[in-house]
Amino acid sequence: MKVEIYSDLVCPWCYIGKRRFEKALAAFPEAAEVEVVYRPFQLNPAAPETAEPSAHVYERKFGRPAATIFGPLTKAAAAEGVTFRMDEALATNTFQAHRLLWFARRHGRQAEVKERLLAHYFTDGGHLGDREALAGVAEAAGLDRAAALAFLGSTEGAEEVRAELSEAAALGVTAVPTFVIDGTLVLQGAQSPEVLLEALESAAAGRTPATTA
Repeated sequence: MKVEIYSDLVCPWCYIGKRRFEKALAAFPEAAEVEVVYRPFQLNPAAPETAEPSAHVYERKFGRPAATIFGPLTKAAAAEGVTFRMDEALATNTFQAHRLLWFARRHGRQAEVKERLLAHYFTDGGHLGDREALAGVAEAAGLDRAAALAFLGSTEGAEEVRAELSEAAALGVTAVPTFVIDGTLVLQGAQSPEVLLEALESAAAGRTPATTA
C-alpha cells in the first residue's frame, strides 16, 4: 500500500497531521507494508526566497496580531508532542526544500529529511531556502552533506518537483495535508488518528474508498 502525503513545509497543520498519521500507522496491523511518500505543495509559490519573520506574513494575511494565531497552533502541536516556536520561524519560498525532499527520496532518507525540515522551520527558526542550512539538515538526516550541497546548487530535480506540483493541482489538492491512499482514497486536512486508521483499514480491506473533506 502506498500513502502519498501532499504537504508544505511551512504549513503548521501538515506537521500536526504528520504526527496524527504516524499514530494511525502505528496502530495499523499492516504498517510494515505501507510505503509513505511525501509529495510537494506550496501554499505560496510566489513567496520570495529571502526570509522574513513568519509573524509578518501571518499578520498581513489575517490582519491581526500573529500571537493570536500562534497560540492555538502551538497548543494543538503540543498535544501531538511537537514544539512550535512560530514567533522565531522564518518565512521563505519552499521550493528548494521540496527539491531536497525529492533528492532524499532517491537516497532512501525522505522520511528523516521531512521530519528534520519541519523541525528546522517550526522549532529551530531555520531558513528553508538557505542551501547551507538545507545541506546541514540533509547531513543530520544521514545524507552526505557535500552531495546535498552540490545537488542544491544544480537544477536537478526542479522539473520533477514542478511536475509533482502540477499533479497536485490536477488531483484537486487545494488544502494540505492531503492523504492519497493507493491513488484512490483521499482525505484532506489534519484528520484524527482514528479517521486515518479507518482509511488505512478500508483501503487494506478493498472496500469502496470514500473522500473526507
